[in-house]
Amino acid sequence: MLDPSSSEEESDEVLEEERRDVLVAAGGGSPRSLPPPPRDPRGREAGAARAVSPSPSVLSEGREEQERLQREEREKRLRLQLYVFIARCIAHPFNAKQPTDMARRQQKLNKQQLQMLKERFQAFLNGETQIVADEAFCNAVRSYYEVFLKSDRVARMVHSGGCSANDFRDVFKKNIEKRVRSLPEIDGLSKETVLSSWLAKYDAIYRGEEDFCKQPNRMALSAVSELILSKEQLYEMFQQILGIKKLEHQLIYNACQLDNGDEQAAQIRRELDGRLQLAEQMARERKFPKFVTREMENMYIEELRSSVNLLMANLESLPVSKGGPEFKLQKLKRSQNSAFLDIGDENEVQLSKSDVVLSFTLEIVIMEVQGLKSVAPNRIVYCTMEVEGGEKLQTDQAEASRPQWGTQGDFTTTHPRPVVKVKLFTESTGVLALEDKELGRVVLYPTSNSPKSPDLHKMIVPKNSQDSDLKIKLAVRMDKPPHMKHCGYLYALGQKVWKRWKKRYFVLVQVSQYTFAMCSYREKKSEPQELMQLEGYTVDYTAPHTGLQGGRVFFNAVKEGDTVIFASDDEQDRILWVQAMYRATGQSYKPVPASQAQKMNPKGGNVNTDTDRGQKHGMDEFISANPCKFDHASLFRLLQRQTLDHRLNDSYSCLGWFSPGQVFVLDEYCARYGVRGCHRHLCYLNELIEHSENGSVIDPTLLHYSFAFCASHVHGNRPDGIGTVSVEEKERFEEIKDRLSSLLENQISHFRYCFPFGRPEGALKATLSLLERVLMKDIATPIPAEEVKKVVRKCLEKAALINYTRLTEYAKIEETMNQATPARKLEEVLHLAELCIEVLQQNEEHHSEAFAWWPELLAEHAEKFLSLYSVDMDSALEAQLQDSWDSFPLFQLLNNALRNDTFLCNGKFHKHLQEIFVPMVIRYIDLMESSIAQSIHRGLEQESWQPVKSITNSLPNVALPKVPSLPLNLPQIPSFTTPTWMTSLYDSTNGSATSEDLFWKLDALQMFVFDLHWPEPEFAHHLEQRLKLMATDMIEACVKRTRIAFELKLQKTNKSTDLRIPSSLCTMFNVLVDAKKQTAKLCILDGGQEQQYHSKIDDLIEETVKEIISLLVSKVVSVLEGVLSKLSRYDEGTFFSSLVSFTVKAAAKYVDVPKPGMDLADTYIMFVRQNQDILREKVNEEMYIEKLFDQWYSSSMKVICMWLADRLDLQLHIYQLKTLIKIVKKTYRDFRLQGVLEGTLNSKTYDTVHSRLTVEEATVSVTDAGGLQGITMKDSDEEEG
Repeated sequence: MLDPSSSEEESDEVLEEERRDVLVAAGGGSPRSLPPPPRDPRGREAGAARAVSPSPSVLSEGREEQERLQREEREKRLRLQLYVFIARCIAHPFNAKQPTDMARRQQKLNKQQLQMLKERFQAFLNGETQIVADEAFCNAVRSYYEVFLKSDRVARMVHSGGCSANDFRDVFKKNIEKRVRSLPEIDGLSKETVLSSWLAKYDAIYRGEEDFCKQPNRMALSAVSELILSKEQLYEMFQQILGIKKLEHQLIYNACQLDNGDEQAAQIRRELDGRLQLAEQMARERKFPKFVTREMENMYIEELRSSVNLLMANLESLPVSKGGPEFKLQKLKRSQNSAFLDIGDENEVQLSKSDVVLSFTLEIVIMEVQGLKSVAPNRIVYCTMEVEGGEKLQTDQAEASRPQWGTQGDFTTTHPRPVVKVKLFTESTGVLALEDKELGRVVLYPTSNSPKSPDLHKMIVPKNSQDSDLKIKLAVRMDKPPHMKHCGYLYALGQKVWKRWKKRYFVLVQVSQYTFAMCSYREKKSEPQELMQLEGYTVDYTAPHTGLQGGRVFFNAVKEGDTVIFASDDEQDRILWVQAMYRATGQSYKPVPASQAQKMNPKGGNVNTDTDRGQKHGMDEFISANPCKFDHASLFRLLQRQTLDHRLNDSYSCLGWFSPGQVFVLDEYCARYGVRGCHRHLCYLNELIEHSENGSVIDPTLLHYSFAFCASHVHGNRPDGIGTVSVEEKERFEEIKDRLSSLLENQISHFRYCFPFGRPEGALKATLSLLERVLMKDIATPIPAEEVKKVVRKCLEKAALINYTRLTEYAKIEETMNQATPARKLEEVLHLAELCIEVLQQNEEHHSEAFAWWPELLAEHAEKFLSLYSVDMDSALEAQLQDSWDSFPLFQLLNNALRNDTFLCNGKFHKHLQEIFVPMVIRYIDLMESSIAQSIHRGLEQESWQPVKSITNSLPNVALPKVPSLPLNLPQIPSFTTPTWMTSLYDSTNGSATSEDLFWKLDALQMFVFDLHWPEPEFAHHLEQRLKLMATDMIEACVKRTRIAFELKLQKTNKSTDLRIPSSLCTMFNVLVDAKKQTAKLCILDGGQEQQYHSKIDDLIEETVKEIISLLVSKVVSVLEGVLSKLSRYDEGTFFSSLVSFTVKAAAKYVDVPKPGMDLADTYIMFVRQNQDILREKVNEEMYIEKLFDQWYSSSMKVICMWLADRLDLQLHIYQLKTLIKIVKKTYRDFRLQGVLEGTLNSKTYDTVHSRLTVEEATVSVTDAGGLQGITMKDSDEEEG
C-alpha cells in the first residue's frame, strides 16, 4: 500500500495533466453534489469543433460544458481534501471505537432473487421437487405464494431494498402459526413439532439446489461491512464512497505518513491547538454565529474550550505507540480549566528526572574471532559478554583453530548510553590455575542509532601477547523504546539548562501524549543529567552562530524568556531532529530549512521523497491544508450524504442504519473536527427523509433517534450539557419537523404500501410513536392524546380512499361497471367484495397491533373503506332484475366477514347492507311461501302416491320448482348441504313426490335463511318464527290432504282375501311419519305461543295416524268377517249345511275328497301374512306398525269371538271347526312373530275363543274322531305352516 503502483509513470502524467486542469478551474463547490460521471475524452475535440463555427447555441453549449467540467473539478478537489481528513481519522483514532452492539443487518433480496423464489415455490406446488409434504402444508405454501410472493407490494418493497430473506421467513412463520393453531390436536404429535417441520420444508424450498446463504471464499467489502473492519478495509470503503483512486490514496497515505503514529499524534495536537486559537480569536473579535440569545455567545466559547480539553484528555489517555511494549502513558495532573491555553505558565506541573524512564533491549551476537595465534589449535576458547551493571553471559566452547559461535545474548538496561564489554578466554591447563586466561577484550558504547549489522572490532590484548592483530566480529542491536522519539549527539546552549556549549547525548522522550522532554544523558546513567520540557517551545532552523565552536548546522527552540541553541555536524541529522521536535512541540508553524540546506544531503537520505511525489501530483495543497480553516459542517454534510448513498446501495437491508465502520469514522470525524451534534443529526434527518420520499425503506426508529436528539438540543435539554442553539439550527429543525410530519402522515396514509404485511417488523408502530413525538410542542410537554388521535384519524381516512382506489385499479372495476351486463356487474362486485375482505383481514392481521392504542380508528378506517365499496355495490344491485336472487351470496360473503368483527358488526356499512337486503329476503320468503302452497295444492291433486326414492343424491343440482300459475322468476336456492334428516333415507323408499318436495323445500328455505346469519337479532327472530309457522301450516295442510286421500283410496279396495294393501296407502302412511319427524326440526320454536302452536300440529298428526290405523284395521277385519260369513253357511240346521254334508259323504265313497275348509283358511292366512310383510317393508315407523298389528290382532280375535258367541247354542260344523282352529292358531303365531306382546296375544277374548274351540274339538273327537284330520288346538311342531 505504501509503494506506488507499477504504472506510476503513466499515472503521473495523467495526474499531472489533471492537476493543470484543476488549477484553471475555480475553487469551492457544493458539498451536496454527487460524484461526477466519467469524463468524456472527446470533450476537447468537441470544443475545437465549436470554435470553427461559433453559433449562439454552440457557444452556449460550450459554456455549459466548461461549467460542467469546472464543477466536476471543484467537486473532485473537495472530495480529495475530505478524504485527507478522513484518512487521518482512520489512521489515528482517539475518540471513537467501532461499535460492537449494533443489530446485525440481513442480506437484502433483489428482483432476480425474488423471481427465483417465485419459480422455486411454483415448482414445489407443481410437484416438481423431491420435498415430501402433506396437503395442509401445500395449502399453506399456496396461500403464501398467491397472497405474499405474487403481491406487487412485496415486489415494490424488494425494489426499494428494504426486504431481507428473514422478512420472507417471518411472514411465512406467522401465516403457518395461525393455520397450525386452528388444527385439531393429534395424539403423539405436538403443534410445535409441526411448525418446526414446516419451517424446515420452507427452508428447503427457499434454498433450492444451491444455498442462498453460502458466501464465496473471498467476501467482497460490502459483504463484510457489518463486521469490525481493519484500517485497510476502512480506507477502501471510503475510497469507494468518495470516488478516490487507488493511486491518489497511496500518495495521500505516504505524504501524510499515515503509518507514523507520532506524526499523526502531532497533527492532532496541532489541530487542537489551532481550534483553541480560533476560539480565542473569536472571543476577542466577538464574531459569533447567530444564536437564539446573546447569552449563548460566551457559552459557545466555553463549549469550544471544553470540547478541545476533552479531546486533549482523550489523546493523552492513549498509549504512546500502539502495539509497543507494556509502557503506558504517565497521566500528569492538569487543571481542567483553560490550562492548555496558558502556554509558558510557570506554575504548570514540571517533570522531574524520575518521570523520564527508559528501558532498552540489547542483543549482542558474537560471530567469530580472527587473528588468534597465541593458543594451540586444540585448546578450548570461549567469550563472555556483559552490559555494565548487569549480568554476564558466556558463549559455547570452541577450538582455537575454529573460534566461531553465532551466540546471541539478550540484555535489558535503563541506560541510554550503556557500556558493553566482551572478553575472550581460554581454559587454563595448569593444576594450580584458578581462573581461565583472558586473551583479549573489547569495550563498546552502543546507542539506538548505532549500526545493527555485524562488524569487526579490534580487541585489547594483554602485554607481551602474540595476538597483536586480534579482532572479534560481533553485532550489537539496541532497540529504541516506543516513547523515545529520537536520539543522538548535539551541541546545546541554553539559558536555564545546558548553560555551557558542549556536545552531549540527547534523547527526545514522550512522557504522555502532550508531554515531551529533551534529555541529556551521561554514560551508564539511567536518569538524565538535565532535561527540558518542550511544551510551549517553537523549534526552527537558524543560521550558524559564529561565536560558538563546534557544530556545523544549527536550530533552536524558543519560548518566552528562554532560547536553546542546538547544533549538529550533519544536515540530515538536523532535519530529523527538527521534525521530531516539531511533532513534540505541537506548534502550528512548520519549520522549513533554507533552500541551500535542502540541497545538502550528505547521507543520501530520502526523507522528502513522499512529499516531493505528493507535490508532483498536486496533493501538497490537500495534505498541507490547515483543517481549522475549513467549514467542516459543509464537508461533513457531503461525507454523510455520500456514505448514506453508499450504504443504501450495498448488499444489506440496512433501512438507513450505518455499518459499524461507517459509524466509527463519522463519530471520529465529528469529534476531531468539531462538527456539532445537532448539525450532524439535522443533515442525517434531511438525507433520510429525502431517501424515504424517493421510495427507500427507512427505519422510523432511526428517524426517532435523530429527531429526539435535535429536539432535545433545540429545546435546551441535551444530556451532554451543550446549551447553545444557533438560529440556523432552530430554523432548520422547524423545517425538518414539518417535512418529517408530512412524511409520517403520508406513510400512515399509505401504511399498506409503506409497511406491506407488517414489514419491516414494528415499523408502523414506531412510525406512530415518532408522529406523536413530532407533534409535541417541546420536549417536556406531552401532546394531548386527542390531537394525536385527530391526526391519525385524518391519515386513516386518506388511507381508506387510497386503498380502495388501488384495489379498484387492480380489479379494473371502473371499466366493467360502465359497460357490463347486470350479471357481470354482480360478479365483479362479488369479486371486489372478496378483495375488500382480504384487505381488511390483512389490516387486522398485520397492522392492528400498531394501532392498538386506537382500535376504534382502525374500525373507522374500515367503515370508510367499506362506504366507498358500498357505492359500487349499490350501483351493481340497482342494475339487477326484479326478483333476481343471485345477489344473496354477496350478502352472505359480506355478512360472514362483518358479523364476527367486534367493531364492524352492526356498524354503518353493516346496517346499510341489511337495509338493502331486508326487502329482498321478505320478498323471497313471500314468493317461496306462495310457491310451496301451490305445489302442495296441485301436487296432491295430481299425486299418484307412488313411493319415490330419496332425492338427496341429486340434491345439489335440484332447484326449487317454478309454479306454473305464477309468471315469476321464482326463487332459486343457492348451493347448500344435504338436509341432515335425509341422510338416513338414501336406500329406503319414502313418501310421495309432493311430500318429499315439500319437506325438502321447507328445510332448504330454513337452512338458506339460517345460513344468512342475519346479524340483527329481532329481524332474525322474526324470520325464524315466520318460517317455523309457515312450515307448521304447510305440514298441517299436507297431513289433512293425505288423510282424505287415504280414506278415499282405502274405500276403493275390495274386502276379499285377495286384498293386498296398496303401496300408495303405505306411502301416505310414510308421509305422516315423515311429517311427524319434520315437525321436530321445522316447527319447534322456543317460547309459549309457538310451542303451543307446534303441539297442535303434533296432536293433529297423532290423531290422523290413529284414524288411518283404525281405517286400515277396519278394512282388514272386514276381510275376516267375509271369511266368517262364508263359514256361516255350515251352521247346524241350515239347508246348505245338510246339502254339503250329504254331497261330501256320497262322493267320499268313490274318490278322495279334499279337506273341506282348508282353502278358505289358507287363503286368509296368506292374506294376513302378505299384508303384514307389505306393511313391515313399506312403512318406516316401527312404533306405528306395532300399534297397527296390535289393533289388527285384537280386532280379529274380537270378531271371531263374537261370531262364536252368536253360535253358543249350536255345535260347530266340523268344517267350521277346522277352519277356525287353523285361522286362530296361525293368526296367533304370525302376530307373535311380528312382535305383538304376550299381554295382547293372550287376552280374554283369545282365551274365550281358545276355550270354545277346544271344547268343540273334544266334542267332535268323541262323535267323529277322524273328521278333524289331525287339526287340533294343541301346539305341535309337526303341524304344517
